[in-house]
Amino acid sequence: MKKHFSIFVLLFIAMGLCAEQLTIIVTSIPENTPPGDNIYVAGNFNGWNPGDANFMLTENTNGQPEITFEATGTITFKFTRGSWETVEGNENGGFLPDRNFVVGSADTLEVTILSWEDTGGTNHTAAENVVVMDEEFYMPQFNRYRRIWLYLPPDYETSGKDYPVLYMHDGQNLFDAATSFAGEWEVDETLNDLFAEGKDVPIVVGIDNGGGDRIDEYTPWPHPSYGGGDGDLYAQFIVETLKPYIDENYRTNPDRDNTGVMGSSLGGLISHYIGIKYQNVFSKSGIFSPSYWFNDSIYDFTYNTGKIHDMNLYIMGGSAESGGLVSEMMAMTDTMLAVGFQEDEMALKVVPGGQHNEALWRQEFEEAYEWLFLQGSNGLELYSSNTDAHIKVANRQISIHGNLQEIDTFRLELFSLSGQCVMKSKITMGENVQLPAIQEGIYIARLSNGGFISSRKVFIK
Repeated sequence: MKKHFSIFVLLFIAMGLCAEQLTIIVTSIPENTPPGDNIYVAGNFNGWNPGDANFMLTENTNGQPEITFEATGTITFKFTRGSWETVEGNENGGFLPDRNFVVGSADTLEVTILSWEDTGGTNHTAAENVVVMDEEFYMPQFNRYRRIWLYLPPDYETSGKDYPVLYMHDGQNLFDAATSFAGEWEVDETLNDLFAEGKDVPIVVGIDNGGGDRIDEYTPWPHPSYGGGDGDLYAQFIVETLKPYIDENYRTNPDRDNTGVMGSSLGGLISHYIGIKYQNVFSKSGIFSPSYWFNDSIYDFTYNTGKIHDMNLYIMGGSAESGGLVSEMMAMTDTMLAVGFQEDEMALKVVPGGQHNEALWRQEFEEAYEWLFLQGSNGLELYSSNTDAHIKVANRQISIHGNLQEIDTFRLELFSLSGQCVMKSKITMGENVQLPAIQEGIYIARLSNGGFISSRKVFIK
């Protein structure tokens, strides 16, 4: 894991050496732009921070908002007035897809901002049974406030029943296209459809992310370049402040068997952390496209915490996301298997061609919800390609066998459960490769040849 991260950093630095200066000029802004509001650009070049002071536009000599910065490759971005609530919209004030631009195709980009979602948009898509519980719910752990959404089952007002509860992060993106910055998950539409089919649906509590505080709140440990590390306080907020309030004021089944947490990307990371740390509170974790790469400590934490209660954990990612995601997810499932979690407590799914976006998470939400809350555990699905590959360890030697005769040489990597690469070697079919002097235990062997082929847990003794 650390070796992979080092390679990533070197590649990132090398890319930075090829960066070019780009000037963006906003030639027109909406007439109803509040006087005195600053305009910012947020994109894949600044962690999608909607209020980054380093990316605030200033007026040029023509009185037009302008910014110049260094970038490389294809950038995706949007304009805001400092938060995702004030993001730009389409001509009707509704959701506008991300802008894209290939750096180097021109050194100046002129754009027009058509509207702001908070001043010109009526394109709200939230169902009638979605409500904003509080625009400014107090977070005593941070001394700040946050909007909280509620999805209430369609029969909530008439049934008199108590309901399970699913806590979800990035609340802006769950229910309403008008508040999302890259499309919504359509959680409300999906659950309403399931309800119409006669299936049970939960109360969903959507917690807005904090914009510039998102990285801090969704990461339990800091990253040397991106900061963060306040995830434990955010977890405490949910467990000690928000959940007691929800259980007191709404008809819930408050026990752990009826309580789950779910999120994507950094939200997937914090969902994993919350589920493992608070096994006495949660029995279900939906972990989408998890950012396990952010800090290796998530593996050590999982291993050291171990299994305390039975859990259902649904771990999902796309094959077209970051190059290490599949191996990272498999390393995590093997870590959990090593400390006592059973295969039927985990579902591991890799979506072929799936990318790191709301479209993937929207597509996979229904299956994840049903597996976690309705179907119960049905086993761990290990991912591999269509090629049959078998990795075998015996007498401190490792070899590969199977239907791979058309390929001569493979790249073999061996990882510890903490994600550290302990061995790299070239290997051919049927060849025995001597293992290094490493401790006895469980490791993850990854086989590749240009692209990912297979990854398997092996026991070395």
